[in-house]
Amino acid sequence: MAYTSTLQAFVKLGSFITDFCENHNSIDSENHQEFLDAVIRAEQQNSWFNQENILLALKQWSLLLTEEHLTNWLSHYSFDSSKETKTVGLVMAGNIPLVGFHDFLCVLLSGNKVLAKLSSNDMVLLPFLSKHLIAQDPTLKNKIQFIEGKFESFDAVIATGSNNTGRYFEYYFGKKPNIIRKNRNSVAVLMGNESKEQLSALGEDIFRYYGLGCRNVSKIYVPRNYNFDEFFNGIFPFKDIIHQNKYANNYDYNKAVYLMSEFKILDNGFLILKEDKSFSSPIASLFYEYYDTVSDLKKEIQENVAHIQCIVSNGILEEEINYGETQKPRLDDYADGIDTMNFLLQL
Repeated sequence: MAYTSTLQAFVKLGSFITDFCENHNSIDSENHQEFLDAVIRAEQQNSWFNQENILLALKQWSLLLTEEHLTNWLSHYSFDSSKETKTVGLVMAGNIPLVGFHDFLCVLLSGNKVLAKLSSNDMVLLPFLSKHLIAQDPTLKNKIQFIEGKFESFDAVIATGSNNTGRYFEYYFGKKPNIIRKNRNSVAVLMGNESKEQLSALGEDIFRYYGLGCRNVSKIYVPRNYNFDEFFNGIFPFKDIIHQNKYANNYDYNKAVYLMSEFKILDNGFLILKEDKSFSSPIASLFYEYYDTVSDLKKEIQENVAHIQCIVSNGILEEEINYGETQKPRLDDYADGIDTMNFLLQL
């Protein structure tokens, strides 16, 4: 491995995060207090980033940033230490905490430099973790730069945004090697025989991060004549989400819009279900669509694969994810199915 010192720095960062996640309620060191202050600042800056969700995102990264996981992942690639270092611009989204960390990790482990433009919704956590990373490997100080203005002097770009910003990215960055990500959503396929435990786990895929991530399930496919009472019973443990003010405001607004438009909806007091062929449902809403046969469903999903990030099902589809697992991606679970590390090593 050509960049052993960088890998070890990330391993130590993983240990630092693990220690914080396990001991943040009993602060006993200056590092813990500084970490907690960063978490509090991130929550103050963006109220969608409550402490529970930030800690969950941190915990998931702590589980991945181990020497075993990193080495196994990187063993599938060939590294050339003599290759010229390139500067890679990262335009980061801010929908969930640390959503751009995987790109950040890939750029540095590929031996390149990060030139990052943070989302205004997530400006605290990554710079804080970068500071600790640089303390473990001082050579990274010249490889990590955060900017607020226009991108200049870069060799390639990885940009994440909406379909609208994606068109701007293509115009602005199109002449450079790039990965440009647009809107994607995740779906779940139900057969009608799911257990209450499976449906409760699906609730994690729907409600975690308030449904703001591309890996959140925003639509379910159900067999015709599906009994939605079972679904509502399964997700009932997530009822307290309605006490989050911004979520509740979205719930009230979207419900009012649907009712005034005379759309047929199903409602359990904290989630609105609407029959719709679209994939991107508003906050506090979940779209559903009926299917008649599994073969028809597979065809439907294949035709819309460009809009789908994850598929949650149980023994029905290839590349499926188990209930409750969408927010636990592996290191090789690349967004949009594009191998980020391979892209970076080819620059």
